[in-house]
Amino acid sequence: MSKTRFILLCCMVLLALACRRDQDQNPQQKESTEWISRPDGFQNKYALDQLVILSRHNIRSPMVSNNSVLTRLANSGYQWFPWTGTPSTLTPKGARLEAQMGGFFREWLTRNDLISSYSDNPYAFRFYANAKQRCQVTAREFADALLPGQEARVEMNVAFDMMDPVFNPQITKLSDSFVSRAQQEIQDRFGNLDDGISDGFAMLEKVIDITNSPAYPDTTSFAQFPSSVSFKLNAEPSMSGGLKMACTVSDALSLQYYEEPDVLKAGFGHSLTFDDWTTVASVKEWYGDILFTAPSVAVNVAHPLLLTILSEIQNENRVFSFLCGHDSNVASVLASLGAEEVNLHDTIEKHTPIGCKLVFEFFKGADGAEYADMLMVYASAAQIRAESALTYDNPPMAVKIKLQGLKENADGLYSLSDVEQRLSEAICSYDAL
Repeated sequence: MSKTRFILLCCMVLLALACRRDQDQNPQQKESTEWISRPDGFQNKYALDQLVILSRHNIRSPMVSNNSVLTRLANSGYQWFPWTGTPSTLTPKGARLEAQMGGFFREWLTRNDLISSYSDNPYAFRFYANAKQRCQVTAREFADALLPGQEARVEMNVAFDMMDPVFNPQITKLSDSFVSRAQQEIQDRFGNLDDGISDGFAMLEKVIDITNSPAYPDTTSFAQFPSSVSFKLNAEPSMSGGLKMACTVSDALSLQYYEEPDVLKAGFGHSLTFDDWTTVASVKEWYGDILFTAPSVAVNVAHPLLLTILSEIQNENRVFSFLCGHDSNVASVLASLGAEEVNLHDTIEKHTPIGCKLVFEFFKGADGAEYADMLMVYASAAQIRAESALTYDNPPMAVKIKLQGLKENADGLYSLSDVEQRLSEAICSYDAL
C-alpha cells in the first residue's frame, strides 16, 4: 500500500469514528408524537391509549333563509352571503374544513401508533352522529380523512334529518321545583339577560344598520323586547324576546365571517376589528350559555350523551370514538362535568367554536396506572378563513379543560377513575332532578 493511500485510509477511519462519536453524543430524536405543550419527559412516562371526541359540526348555512328575519332586520341595501343548499346544512367549505381536521387527527393517531388499530379491528373505531345533515356530513368527512379508503361506517340511529335523542338537548325531566331551581341558577349567573349583552346588541345594530331596515321603526333595538327563558317537557329550553332575534343575526354574521373571503364585505362595509367580530359572536354564545349551561339544565339535557361518553370510555375494545352533535351538546356536557370556564384564543367564538372537538385523552402510565386529560381542539379563525392545511407544522388550537375539584398529578393529568367518577356523578344528578 502506498504511503498516500495509507494516509487517506487513516483519515477516512478517523472521520467515521468522529461521526459515530457525534451521533452517540447527539442521537437522532424520534419524531415527536406530541403537538401539545407537555412537561419534559412526558412521552417516556405515558402512552396514548384511547381518544373519545365530542365534536360540534362544521360550518353550516344560517338556521333561517336570507329572506326571513335576516332581511327584515338589516339595511335594505345589504346582501347576505349567497349560501348554497337549504338553511342549517353543512356548506362545501365546512366539509373541506372538517376533512382538514380529520387529516390532522390521522397524523396524530399515526404518530401514536393508534391508526393501525383499525385494520386489526374496525370496531375499535366508532363514528356516531346526530341524524341532521350537518352532523352526518361532518362525521363522514372526518372519518374519510382519518381512514382514507376504508369507508368507515357513520352511525345514524334515527331517520335522516330527525333529532337523535342522544344529541337532542331537550328537557326530559320537568317539575315545578326543577323550573324554579333552573330559573334561579340562570338569574344568579346571568342577571338581566339583555343588560348582560348590551355591547353585543349595540354592535349588531350598528353592523346591520337596523335604523335603515324594513323592521324599523317597529323594531329600533333588540333590547326593546325583554328576553326570558321557558321550559317544556321533551323540548329544548326556549328563549323569547330580543335576545332570540339578536342570536339569529349574530349566528348569520359569524358564519358570513367564516365564509366570505372579503372581510369588509362580510361586515357589510364596516371595517371591523377581530375584537369587533368577537363581540358579534358573543351574542349567540350568551344565548347558548343561558339556555344550556345552568347546572340543573345541563345535567338534564346532557344526560343521554353523558351515558354514551362514559360507555365509550369503559369499552375495553374501543380505541377511538367520534360523536358529532352541536354546540349545545358541547356546552351542556362541559357544564354538567363542572369544567372551569375558558375564553379560547384566536377564535371569535370563545366557548364552543365551529367544528370544535372536546377531546378526552386516555393514557397508560409507565407506573401501570391509567390517566386522563381533556382538551378543546379547534381551528383558529385565521385557519378557517384561509382554509389552511392542518399539520404538525400548522396545528389546530388546543386548550386544556380543567374540572373543578379534581386534582392533577405533576404532569397535568387526572386519574382515569376520577374522571369516570365525575361522569358518574353528573349522570346520577339527573336522577335527583
